Amino acid sequence: MLKTVFIVFGLLCSPAAFALVPPDYQEPPSDLTAEIEAGFQLNTGNTESSSFNGRTKLVYDTTQTRQEGTVKAYFAADNEKTTAEKYDLQLQSNYKISGGYFFGRGDFTWDQFGSYTRISTVSGGYGFDAVSTSKTNLSLEIGPGYRYNLPIATDDAPIPEANKDLILRTAAKFEMKLQEYTSLNADLTAETGEDNNTLTLDMSYKNTLFQDWAFKIGVNVKYTEVVPEGSKQTDTITTFNLLYTFQ
Repeated sequence: MLKTVFIVFGLLCSPAAFALVPPDYQEPPSDLTAEIEAGFQLNTGNTESSSFNGRTKLVYDTTQTRQEGTVKAYFAADNEKTTAEKYDLQLQSNYKISGGYFFGRGDFTWDQFGSYTRISTVSGGYGFDAVSTSKTNLSLEIGPGYRYNLPIATDDAPIPEANKDLILRTAAKFEMKLQEYTSLNADLTAETGEDNNTLTLDMSYKNTLFQDWAFKIGVNVKYTEVVPEGSKQTDTITTFNLLYTFQ
């Protein structure tokens, strides 16, 4: 019996056994990528407080299509009450063609303390990579859409009436790898409508700490031209998060 154990152990430790799984073996790349992050946030604008936030992003990228979904949650409270509660859902589907892609997109926001408590935007159009290198990528998108805005209740309008508007959406998505372990992302989106215009800048700086863990600083600035009385036109959210990537 003891002799048999030594024989099996010797076979497992032989070079032929190690050749089955090379030391530098890596799993083949997956079409699915997921990011989960959470951390501290600082709000200024219509809400001023500090608390925690979370974000989950899923991307399924193949040779023909790209599906992307992002969920964001923001929550803050002081000693007396909740001061911020906001949820964002972003969905986009791209169909790739030679030289670019066609896309369909939906943006949905529930913001209890924002100038608009419900925002729904559905759009579609065409996008392409204006710059595409190993370190830098710039994508441009344009297309028509439809936007639904429900203003926050005020003393003058306790039961607000929703605004419904046809819009033209334009977007620029910029990604740059600064160094081996650092990267910069910036998305600029403009929605132009007959009744209202918005401009949103979403920037983030990511520094990989080790393997799939990274530290991320994010800034989201949104300007709304027409807001209810007593609301500010600009909302800013600054986040400091720990991010984990599944690949």
